[in-house]
Amino acid sequence: MTEFKKIMVPIDFSENSPKVLQSAIDVAEKFEAALSIVFVAQSFEDYSGFFVPHMPISQFEDEMVEGAEKKMVSFLAENLKSDLPHSSTVLKGDVAEEITGYAAKNDIAMIVMGTHGYKGLEKVLFGSVAEKVVKTSPCPVLTINPYK
Repeated sequence: MTEFKKIMVPIDFSENSPKVLQSAIDVAEKFEAALSIVFVAQSFEDYSGFFVPHMPISQFEDEMVEGAEKKMVSFLAENLKSDLPHSSTVLKGDVAEEITGYAAKNDIAMIVMGTHGYKGLEKVLFGSVAEKVVKTSPCPVLTINPYK
């Protein structure tokens, strides 16, 4: 049987993030695992051909990461009411690729993540990060539907 000693939970600071984090905490406590809480700031390099921001893209992305790091501190203070061993990090890039890359580099044994349930046009436009992670993950992925 696989030992799940490192569990990762990607969050997006949405209203569903506390629910997803709590599910990950429950799983981590059952396995006596450490928890890695990760936020990925979407890179805008792919959009540079048609999106022209008021400031250089790299500066905008750096400010997004800095803001996300501050948000992570407050998010964990409000939502991590456990003495569970944990770490947190903010990454920048393609969300699904960064999640699976982090999992591979850090010997993550399981990813616990939420689904947004996009349908129709939203799914065509945004795709499904959870779906991409499930298909490319180096470890098992437990998806949580925060709406149920």
